[in-house]
Amino acid sequence: MSNLRPLPLIQRVFAALALLALAGCATTPPDSVLAVPAPAQKYAAIVVDAGTGKQLFEVSSTAQRYPASLTKMMTLYLLFEALEAGRVSKQTLIPVSDHAASQPPTKMRFRRGEGIDVDSAIRAIVVKSANDVAVAVAEYLGGSEDQFAAMMTSKARQLGMTSTTFRNASGLPDGDQHTTARDMAVLGMALHQRFPQQFHYFSESDFMFRGRLVRGHNDMLGRVRGVDGIKTGYIRASGFNIVTSYNADGRNLIVVVMGADSARQRNDHVEALIQRSLSPTVDGAKTRLMFAEQQ
Repeated sequence: MSNLRPLPLIQRVFAALALLALAGCATTPPDSVLAVPAPAQKYAAIVVDAGTGKQLFEVSSTAQRYPASLTKMMTLYLLFEALEAGRVSKQTLIPVSDHAASQPPTKMRFRRGEGIDVDSAIRAIVVKSANDVAVAVAEYLGGSEDQFAAMMTSKARQLGMTSTTFRNASGLPDGDQHTTARDMAVLGMALHQRFPQQFHYFSESDFMFRGRLVRGHNDMLGRVRGVDGIKTGYIRASGFNIVTSYNADGRNLIVVVMGADSARQRNDHVEALIQRSLSPTVDGAKTRLMFAEQQ
């Protein structure tokens, strides 16, 4: 015989309301507020499920922005193509011209007549974002940096990056060099899918060069489980940019954030976008943006 007794009326009412509340949460995701660490005229972002191609989030993702050192992702794409085609090996020595060595920091600081092997060049570009090395690669593969930039733009069109124009290999300031968050997401996915055997470079946070440890500044590595690259960028005109790859638990996301006021705020925003995109209630949820100047 059961010892359960009928609930008093008021308890039954509260129980019914609780069930209705739970049902409402399951079918109608609550609205959320997402802090944006950038002024509206600089900010752009996109999150793409790289497995399905589904766009999970976007704001101003087709608006023109300056890529800054995200440019180097295309420099590396063409270098990886050259490796795949056998035009260079990882032991090939790339000379560093006076023009390359004269680039402003960040750089590796070469003296006249020095060079760098391809394997170290890749690490210097990924980890240190070395402008001198990016230009040296451009001159070696393209004959000149201008010719290489034309190759970069042509490759961008082939990949479906319809709104990107490259004028240099490093991302240093140039008013005619522009891209979009969408195009950078396309490039991030292309690097992952086309060159899986080289993608490990983007997860490196330091490397040894000529007996010294060279540290990077992509603080998303090791901060969020599942983040395995890709590239950061900054010039004053662009703000703080990043393309981030998340790959864990059967999910592969590409997250692009452009125009942040600081690296820390940018990284916080990327983490929030990853968490939002992995949430089972993201479909149908409304997200209100709170821009930096409104806070």
